[in-house]
Amino acid sequence: MTMPAARTDVTGATDCITAELPCVPESVGRAHALVPSVLVGWGLEDDVADLGQVIVSELVTNVVNHTETDLMEVVIDQVDSTVRFRSSDRSHAAPRMKKATNSTESGRILRLVDALCVRWGYDPHCAGKITWAEINAPAGRGR
Repeated sequence: MTMPAARTDVTGATDCITAELPCVPESVGRAHALVPSVLVGWGLEDDVADLGQVIVSELVTNVVNHTETDLMEVVIDQVDSTVRFRSSDRSHAAPRMKKATNSTESGRILRLVDALCVRWGYDPHCAGKITWAEINAPAGRGR
């Protein structure tokens, strides 16, 4: 399966990369690989890219595992010192953190995202929702 090309939109104070991916397990790796090329290209340090890779991988995994979406959109954008990672899907169900136990195989994704980012949430829209997470880029880095 081929991955559609990412589109780049750089306007004003915002840098933005968007990639449309099929909602299949292989897209987790594709989204994961996209992050360092984008963030390092923006002049951000490797540790920011590493953190972003984990967050994007978890957001995409959540879409693959918990929605019936055929095609998802992954967006990475930077405004000032904030980097935001977004995944869109066609589900109207609100993402929620579940209590994970040692015997469960799921329920940890949003807990991990919550622990790694400065804030996260979701925005419902008529076709589904966008789940997002933000991290701070170190002062004096990037753009």
